[in-house]
Amino acid sequence: MKQQLIAVILGTDQVGILSDIATLVSESDCNILDSRHAIYGQEFSLTMIIEGTHNAITRVELSIPEMCQRRDLLSILKRTREHTKQNLTHLYDVEFNGVDNPGQIQAITRFFADQNVSISAFRQTTNVESAGGHKMMRFKLVVNIPDDVAMPEFRYNLNLLCQVLHLTSNIIDKHKG
Repeated sequence: MKQQLIAVILGTDQVGILSDIATLVSESDCNILDSRHAIYGQEFSLTMIIEGTHNAITRVELSIPEMCQRRDLLSILKRTREHTKQNLTHLYDVEFNGVDNPGQIQAITRFFADQNVSISAFRQTTNVESAGGHKMMRFKLVVNIPDDVAMPEFRYNLNLLCQVLHLTSNIIDKHKG
């Protein structure tokens, strides 16, 4: 029977890390079903789901921490249930722009949680406006909106939130452009 393991690896970005991890997983007779990798300046984050037999997963559970210790990385491992791919048929880019004020990110992420919309990724950038000296923000999200969410009502409520936060927003269906 196949078992699955979620592995999270964090640390300073180094040449060959992904190759070493892929080799380790392969040599343990496991497969990488899905992975996400991000680089933040000089740091990186890798999350993957690995599948194999009970014995193979046990080998990976023992090997990854050893490799991470040699490379001065952090690892978190957790056995999990069967992995099912996320339904990404309603994937949207959502962007917010305006003056940066405390609590905006919390209000926006709470709005999506209350709508049962999952956030796959987000990025915030800030800069000081040359004309007025205001600290401006740009907040971009990738969200997966379930089939049962009524888009006209969703867009209306999103616009109301933006009015309260004094932001502008734009929502784009990634499959329609």
